[in-house]
Amino acid sequence: MARGNQRDKAREKNQKEMAGKKAKNTLSGTEFAKEKENVAAIMRAKQAAAEAKRVAEGAAKK
Repeated sequence: MARGNQRDKAREKNQKEMAGKKAKNTLSGTEFAKEKENVAAIMRAKQAAAEAKRVAEGAAKK
């Protein structure tokens, strides 16, 4: 019975591996599309703000 804790060790190892894996997408098709569009809108707003900042810094240097 030298390997009495083998099952416990394997269970711990498996839990660590499962914790590190990426969760699967649980959204439906329409929910996923809406979420994707929301993220895209946020990124467009960030890009517009960054471009405005670059333009403002460029105008200040001249």
